[in-house]
Amino acid sequence: MQALKVVLHIDEIEKWPLNIGNAKNFITDIGQEAFSMEIIANGPAVKIFSSPSPEQQLLLEELQLLAEKGVKLMVCSNALRANQIVAAELPRFTTIVPAAITRLVVLQQAGYSYVKP
Repeated sequence: MQALKVVLHIDEIEKWPLNIGNAKNFITDIGQEAFSMEIIANGPAVKIFSSPSPEQQLLLEELQLLAEKGVKLMVCSNALRANQIVAAELPRFTTIVPAAITRLVVLQQAGYSYVKP
């Protein structure tokens, strides 16, 4: 069977728990089935990477666990610049993309299902 492909979009910092919950629920539900998942962060959602609160630090730890399961976390360069966040502040498991909008379009054209909480 072909791998299930999903892209989770997040642009609101307060929606991180829901976004992470969606990712975890998806992985739990499909079990051993192959998947390809990307979480794409832009807008104010990228603020989680700059001086995270204790609650946000826990979310970052959950994101790292998802990354260890093969989930890719893409972060928009434009959003980083708009929020005065430098690349050095990002965790190692993230990848910077030039524009989240372009990445979203490319993935949808490649057959990824789009989910936004």
